[in-house]
Amino acid sequence: MSRSVRTRPEGSGQALSEAYDTALLDLDGVVYAGGNAIVHAVDSLASARAGGMRLAYVTNNALRTPDAVADHLTELGIPTGAQDVITSAQAVARLISEQVPGGSRVLVIGGEGLRVALRERGLVPVESADDDPAAVVQGFGGPDLPWGRFAEASYAVARGVPWFASNTDLTIPSGRGIAPGNGAAVEVVRIATGAEPQVAGKPLPPMHRETILRTGAKRPLVVGDRLDTDIEGAFNGEVDSLLVLTGVTDGPQLLAAPPQHRPTYVDADLRGLLTGQPEVAVEGDGFRCGGWTAGAGTERLELTGEGEALDGLRALCAAAWTAAGDGACELDGGKALARLGL
Repeated sequence: MSRSVRTRPEGSGQALSEAYDTALLDLDGVVYAGGNAIVHAVDSLASARAGGMRLAYVTNNALRTPDAVADHLTELGIPTGAQDVITSAQAVARLISEQVPGGSRVLVIGGEGLRVALRERGLVPVESADDDPAAVVQGFGGPDLPWGRFAEASYAVARGVPWFASNTDLTIPSGRGIAPGNGAAVEVVRIATGAEPQVAGKPLPPMHRETILRTGAKRPLVVGDRLDTDIEGAFNGEVDSLLVLTGVTDGPQLLAAPPQHRPTYVDADLRGLLTGQPEVAVEGDGFRCGGWTAGAGTERLELTGEGEALDGLRALCAAAWTAAGDGACELDGGKALARLGL
């Protein structure tokens, strides 16, 4: 993917599972939500794998180990090995190992996923700021993480101990709705200390590097539901991306996306891996996709035609992104999206 300004979703004459060798799949909001498989995910991934595409699962959630994630996916009907799972815990552990001596103690504020990843890099997890840590690492610890853990991090960071975070996602999807993520917990320590952590997870380069090192992907496709992590991570790694609309991103957010948040492709769910992608073509002063034509008026986005709602959304994206250039579109797209049922 070029880092130049994207003005419309791209088309593909091939199924994406044939055009790319590896799918780098986000989990929450893409493969499952609240622990349950998202509709069409299991069958779509099985078909992509049977066609020769490698599947790698890339998550900013540092709580669970790769073995636990793989077991969960296998239980859902998606056969997965631990080697197919890449976590932000692994990315941040590598980042720390490059900056402190082997065998160093690292104060862990988080769950087992962080501890396993640190041990893999020859580092020693500890629990207290009084254990003379060489670094502090913070990752999602789940809803039962005690408040006192943030105090331990704050004591060490205030003394000048280097601070690392697996990721800074402010929210995380759950079966009951949207819950606070590791980014919210990081804010607690930032407020207490005034310090800034080094961050490894999506959308930053350490996570992309970890993923490529572990998968050996030559032509990867990032698949995600979040513009500010998955899609921006693909942009930073200069690879193509597929946004699926099964997670947190809605139509207005997509239309307003600045360049670094604009996906290469847009589809409803993981069935998009198994098909080509329709072309979005220039037509007059607007754009056509399928039976829809979209353009930018003086105050709002205009949409005419009929057909598949996704084609209309793709045409609207082209109109919005072109009008916005290298900024975020501020034109009203509500009426057009309502017509598409989005």
